[in-house]
Amino acid sequence: MAKTSDVTKPLCSWIENLKWDDIPDHVKERCKYLMLDGLTCAIVASHLPWSETAVESVLKMEAPTGNCHIIGWKNRKTGPLPAALLNAAFIQGFEIDDYHGLAALHINAIVLPALLSLVSHQKHANQTVSGQDLVLAMITGCEVAPRVGMALHGGDILTRGWHSGTVFGHPASAAACSKLLKLDKDQIEDAFGIACTQACGLMSAQFESSVKRMQHGFAARNGLFSSLMAQDRYKGISQVFDREYGGYLSVFALGAKPAIPSKILEGLSNTWQVMNFNIKPYACQACIHATIDCIKKLQVEHTLKSNEIQKITLEMGGPAFHHGAWPAVRPMTVMGAQMNNAYIAAAQIVDGEVTLKTFSSEKLDRDELWELIPKITTLHWKEVDMHEDPFDKLHTRLTVDLVSGEKLTTEVIRPTGVKSPLTGEEIINKFMSLTNDLITTQEQKDIVQFMINLDRVEDASEIFKLLNTNAASPIA
Repeated sequence: MAKTSDVTKPLCSWIENLKWDDIPDHVKERCKYLMLDGLTCAIVASHLPWSETAVESVLKMEAPTGNCHIIGWKNRKTGPLPAALLNAAFIQGFEIDDYHGLAALHINAIVLPALLSLVSHQKHANQTVSGQDLVLAMITGCEVAPRVGMALHGGDILTRGWHSGTVFGHPASAAACSKLLKLDKDQIEDAFGIACTQACGLMSAQFESSVKRMQHGFAARNGLFSSLMAQDRYKGISQVFDREYGGYLSVFALGAKPAIPSKILEGLSNTWQVMNFNIKPYACQACIHATIDCIKKLQVEHTLKSNEIQKITLEMGGPAFHHGAWPAVRPMTVMGAQMNNAYIAAAQIVDGEVTLKTFSSEKLDRDELWELIPKITTLHWKEVDMHEDPFDKLHTRLTVDLVSGEKLTTEVIRPTGVKSPLTGEEIINKFMSLTNDLITTQEQKDIVQFMINLDRVEDASEIFKLLNTNAASPIA
């Protein structure tokens, strides 16, 4: 049983022993707002074309009836595993979900759908889950995911082509679900061993596929599956984070920097990673947010008309460069547009904003955009990679050369949502703004009120009465 570290068992013990009273009040409060943002994303994307295709296709394979709700689909239910998969695909469905700047993952898409499935699953078995237990389980997942990610150097895994959040997400979902099921440390270790052997995700999914929307859902579903199997004492890989041959950390570190297993335990019950999840203000990948902010800074003092621009140069760090600097090719899919630096920059210049409507079919193929996009070059700014603070690795510099000969330059070190994280009030405003006209005003108010008071709710399954609605599409 060759192994190189000893972090798996201590982590399992920490999860088993974590109590509600161990967690600071501000962490619990932040977690509730984070979960509200997850519901925002799920409602917004629940009836986008690729989401509807996913629902109809998955329900052809799975039981069309079950106990677990599909968010935004009135009276549509299925089993716990497909429900977790679909609801996760909604949360990741339009690139407006949370992200962790240190570990490059989207926690709501990984953990929240799995837990919601468990809430319904347990209710059907006459076991009521309290709101407090739901928040505690969510915090557990939030603490495990980034620590696993940081043990593998966070966003560096993107440069090797792995979809980092999907890789890091499997153990996070397993941890959260195990906590909600109140598993003991041995069962939790089995859940990790079952989940981690399923971990994968290719970043080439970001170009034209729909499957990128679903990959965090693989982690949500598989972690849920793993914890339910472990509940019945199905044996998983022991010490899966510690094994030298075929272990989780050793395999995903192959050909790269050596893993740092100690990161998994570092700061547990001291530094709360819940506080390091950022809420996106823009519907595109997080590394491009600084690009938008750079352009917005210039637009305050300059008109930046596309026909007056000779060329634009963007400089950014390695993970951002590899993630979003690939050549934009016309015609572009919604997914490609949301992940591409040049498209987003052009849209911000032409429209003066990046909103959900930026990715509607009539806007994706505009001549004005595609005349500007070839003028935009993105370079790897290697000095940014040397920043000690990982959040500063989002540092972006923009230079605009105008036809007149004037040169405009600006920089953003930390973009909106990182420099100053969105407050609880701003998260509520995001929910109200993005779900406006998608659900009723009363439904909006009821969902916000329920989530704000979640830790005082006796039966968390009551949320499904509010989510049992037919949401509209934001780009219809």
